[in-house]
Amino acid sequence: MELHEENTFKIRSYQSALISLERGDQDIMELSSSDLSKIPGVGKSILEAIDQLKERESFDFLDQLLEKTPEGILEILQIKGLGPKKVKTIWEELGITSTHELMEACQAGKVAKIKGFGEKTQETIIQNLEFKASNAGKWLYADIAEVIEKLQTDLQRLYPSAELAAVGDFARKMEIISEAEFLIGLDSLFGGKEKLKTLDFITWDLSQSSPFSWRGTMNEFNLKVVAHFTTKKDFLWKKLSLIASAAHLAELVDEKESISEKLGKRDYDSESAFFEVNGLQFIPAEMREGLGEVALAKANKIPDLLELSDLKGILHNHSTYSDGKHSLRQMAEYCRELGFEYLGISDHSRTAFYAGGLEIEKVVKQHAEIDALNQELAPFRIFKGIESDILADGKLDYPNDVLATFDFIVASIHSILNMDIRKATHRLITAIENPYTTILGHPTGRLLLRRAGYPIDHKAVIDACAANDVVIEINANPWRLDLDWRWVNYAMEQGVKLSINPDAHEMEGYADMEYGVLIGRKGGLSKEMTLNCLSADEIGKIFSDRKAKIKN
Repeated sequence: MELHEENTFKIRSYQSALISLERGDQDIMELSSSDLSKIPGVGKSILEAIDQLKERESFDFLDQLLEKTPEGILEILQIKGLGPKKVKTIWEELGITSTHELMEACQAGKVAKIKGFGEKTQETIIQNLEFKASNAGKWLYADIAEVIEKLQTDLQRLYPSAELAAVGDFARKMEIISEAEFLIGLDSLFGGKEKLKTLDFITWDLSQSSPFSWRGTMNEFNLKVVAHFTTKKDFLWKKLSLIASAAHLAELVDEKESISEKLGKRDYDSESAFFEVNGLQFIPAEMREGLGEVALAKANKIPDLLELSDLKGILHNHSTYSDGKHSLRQMAEYCRELGFEYLGISDHSRTAFYAGGLEIEKVVKQHAEIDALNQELAPFRIFKGIESDILADGKLDYPNDVLATFDFIVASIHSILNMDIRKATHRLITAIENPYTTILGHPTGRLLLRRAGYPIDHKAVIDACAANDVVIEINANPWRLDLDWRWVNYAMEQGVKLSINPDAHEMEGYADMEYGVLIGRKGGLSKEMTLNCLSADEIGKIFSDRKAKIKN
């Protein structure tokens, strides 16, 4: 609607209706027209649209807008930093209707010459287009896991007597997956491979394949697929070789031989036996990345890795007080239903006005509601938190007397993201040194496959957290998974605790804790170094002791 310059009031009415519908607890497809009409913002035109959606998964007004919008324009609208007004200008002034044409125009310097754009905007568009292109065919682990698991089931059905395993990046639980890789162990390597052709949802590229590895692409998902064939006799060592990263295989076990060379000896009859026979502690599959895990295994220093069941509470969550979908009560009661001891509510602070950030009056109101709910829901406990914006100069949102009213504070950057490493690192460290900061939220601000994070000096930031007793979150939202797992071990070495935080904006968001745990495990995270493995009483004491220290 904004792209086609529809009436401003009409656009606002749709936005208002959308917010009301998103915050509702019921499926709008199941509600009657009379129930829908009681929802704020749902007028006659919205009701008609919903009725049509129920019938045919679209509605007349949307069809009309799509009809006059080239398909490529919809793709351009997905590029970060380009709103509808700018997209319309590019379309009208340069006749651009695809990302390919847009890149050519940027490279020729044409976009910079348009009024209101300039060299900086043009360069940002180029960077975002390159980022988008580099991520084509890649998926978040969370979004593609179910698809790959179903494909594994399909393969097992095709080869019921074969040994079968997922290998490669998926087996190591990488955060981004670009290939579904499997190993199939057969009685004989002669015959049987042709069965793969019956999987009509995969286009096999035999020119890129070999007698022992078939390569193709899943049509619907543009996901590469590799099926390796081996004999059952060779299945174990091939599986271990294909699960590991190249860097892990190159790690030396002793002065003479690497992991790869030790695997080639085949003097073991199980996965655990391979590590035993080579004097290594067992290395979990997700850690086989070549980032020092072999040295840890030699020294018997790989801890018992964090399990989802170890978590006692859920910190960093949003409610309808800011931009969440569900009320504080709903978020708390569902958290309790899931078996957790406590909830840390941390709505956006007032600077995040675009996300309904809390003015001081709303903070007071929320705290009163938390006090009442804590009495009602005891022994379950709600901790008073806030996701305080880290301002441009590194200061926290709110004056100190307001910050002092919270049990804990998650400090995060949400604005002015275009920073160099020096500025970003200084901004974070300034916030970390603020005595009210309890947890550093999503340190790089990245959105996987959508937006690169701002560059930071990870060591300097982690060292500052160590010096100021600040916890670092592993933001479990599959788009973030930030702190990156590659820095988890360094944080633990410095004595910095991690917190698995879902950043949930609705009750269903709690399920993302699973992905935070997976990322923690990749970095070697233990229960002992995870903040929210503490009980409600233990974490409550940490929060209160920290506040007492500030007063003194």
